[in-house]
Parts: sequence; C-alpha cells; structure tokens
Amino acid sequence: MIGQTLSHFTITAKLGEGGMGEVYRAEDTKLGREVAIKVLPELLTADPERLARFEREAKVLASLNHPNIAGIHQIEEADGQQLLVMELVEGQDLADRLAEGAIPVDESVGIAHQIAQGLEAAHERGVVHRDLKPANVKLTPDGQVKILDFGLAKAHEAAEEASPDMTRSPTLTAQMTQAGVILGTAAYMSPEQARGQEADPRADIWALGVVVYEMLTGTRLFAEATVSDTLAAVLRAEIDWDALPGGTPPSLRRLLRR
Repeated sequence: MIGQTLSHFTITAKLGEGGMGEVYRAEDTKLGREVAIKVLPELLTADPERLARFEREAKVLASLNHPNIAGIHQIEEADGQQLLVMELVEGQDLADRLAEGAIPVDESVGIAHQIAQGLEAAHERGVVHRDLKPANVKLTPDGQVKILDFGLAKAHEAAEEASPDMTRSPTLTAQMTQAGVILGTAAYMSPEQARGQEADPRADIWALGVVVYEMLTGTRLFAEATVSDTLAAVLRAEIDWDALPGGTPPSLRRLLRR
C-alpha cells in the first residue's frame, strides 16, 4: 500500500491494524494536509456485518466534535475499497506510555480528566465508546489527550428499551460468539459487557476507572492467562486497593471505588 494513491490520498506509512482494518498515514493531495486512513481489508468487504460496522463508525465519529476526540473528515470508496479518512493524531499511545511504568498521580489525573471530558461529550450525543483502553488513547506532544477509534460505538438505547438478548449485545454478536471472539478488549470490559448485556455510558466510566488504576499502579487490573479467565476476573475478582501509590488522594481513591 505504501506509495499508492487511493482517490486523492497518497499512502505514506502504515500506522497499525486491528479488527476494523488497517490504518495508514496519508497525504491529502487536494488540501495539502496529512490524514489517517482506515482501510477495510478487501477480503472483508464482502462481509455485510463487518462493512456495516465500518460505515457505523464513520457516522458515529462524524456526529462528534470535541478536542479530546479524534475527528473524522470523510468516508470514501476507491478502487473497490472503503476508506475512512480521519484526523491524524501525532504522539504516543497511552499503552506505550504505560509500558514505561506507572504515571505520577498529577499526570494521571490530568490525562483522566481529558478522557472524561471526551467521553462526556460523546455520551451527551448518545454515543458509547465501548472499547476504551490505553491503546485507544493518544497523548500528543503538546499535552492534549485524544480518544481514538469509536469503531465499536453505538448510539445507546434508553434503559427501558435495552434488550437482554445476547445476540443483540453491543459486545457480542451471534456469529462472533460462535467463533469465540469477543469485540473490544476483555481486560477493560465492564461486567455487563462481560455478561453479553447492553452497554450504556456506565461501561465507559468503568473502563476509565480501570485505565486510571493502571496509570497509577503501572499494573493492568485484570490480566489473566486467557480471555475467559480475564472476564471471570472482571466479574468476581477483588480489587487490590493497597496497590495504589501512597500519594493517591483520598478523593481519587473514593472515585475509583465508585
């Protein structure tokens, strides 16, 4: 893909890949700017469910406009491929930052505050991220925090409209359950997601708490050998609050317990 031109975007580097496709750095030759392009792999374009998720991501992101959320510019089809053209966010993933160890309390609180602001803006628009984790948080060189990849997001239903039917769950689908595949990352899933139930904004608040715990301790809160064991830990494990650093303010401890 490097060096190819799709529509008016010239691919310059690969940034990563995941369940929703490959992500590339590209130059928008019309506007003279750099962007991030998510390309749904050709082998998956025939998968109606995957394609629908891709198109949903574009619509969800297009409805959000906040400094702590990576924005979307447009969606295009070029040479039979679906392209999601997004804001290119420079900087370090929170996951990479955590690989270096625990983050000081003041810095952790600052990062968490910006994540919370972005999530609040999304929740006000009826959007639940449902896959918040360190790899989906970018720390820019100027200190700004950006939430990435609302690929699993879905406008949440009112509580009275939620269905307990697992085949309609935002976390699991009938097809993917049969394959033993769980969308999102198990270690950051809320208990209701682990049970295959509907996710509402509280699922993101849970995930934020798990991320903050990891920033403060430098240790992943739920880290078992298998996905099944990790989900079981989410549902049943006792949290080791003594692992929090001694300088953690009482107010922050109370917030994490909530």
